[in-house]
Amino acid sequence: MACWSDRGCDDEMRSRCPHAIDPTERCPASCRFADCERPTRSVASPLLLLDPDVDRTATMKETCVSCAFFLENGPRTR
Repeated sequence: MACWSDRGCDDEMRSRCPHAIDPTERCPASCRFADCERPTRSVASPLLLLDPDVDRTATMKETCVSCAFFLENGPRTR
């Protein structure tokens, strides 16, 4: 499973989380469980943030949208 496909909370938390109720809703960056502490996490450059070919709908967490690892390795729209 790709890291951007994981919410980062356990089953108990997911069962009562308002963001996990709707599977299409992302975990907001303000959620403490959405923090990413993986060694691959790095803030993307402005140029990478503007890449139009990245499928940003594939992320489960808002923080992934600004991660260089996701933007370089995540799914593409074309």
